[in-house]
Amino acid sequence: MTSVTPTAARDATRARPQSCRWCGREVADTGMGRRRQYCRQSCRQRAYEQRAMVKGTSVPADAVVLSADEASLLSDRVYQVRCAAEDMAVAIEEGAGPAELRELCDAVMRAAQAADGWR
Repeated sequence: MTSVTPTAARDATRARPQSCRWCGREVADTGMGRRRQYCRQSCRQRAYEQRAMVKGTSVPADAVVLSADEASLLSDRVYQVRCAAEDMAVAIEEGAGPAELRELCDAVMRAAQAADGWR
C-alpha cells in the first residue's frame, strides 16, 4: 500500500488548473504562496462589487443572478448536451462504428463547450 505525503497531495492539487472565480478563465499559478483566485484585477474588482451589492440582503454572496433570457439560453445549451449524449448512447447500443461514434463524441464535446461558455 502506498501513502501520499501531504506535500505530494498539495503539489498534485496545484498541478490542476484553477478557474477564475469571476469569469471562469484559467488562472496562472505562480507556484509560490496562495493560489490566485482571479485571472485579472478587473475580475477581482467585479467580484468585490458583487459582494458589496448583496451585503445586508437575503441574497447569498455566492449567488449567480441570470436574466430570464440568460437562464433560457443556458437551459437550451444543457438540453443540447443531453440530446447529444443520448444520441451517442443510442448509437453505442445499436453497434455504431468508430467513425460514427467519433462524430457523435465531437458533437457532445461541442455542445458541452458551448454550455460551459455561459459566463
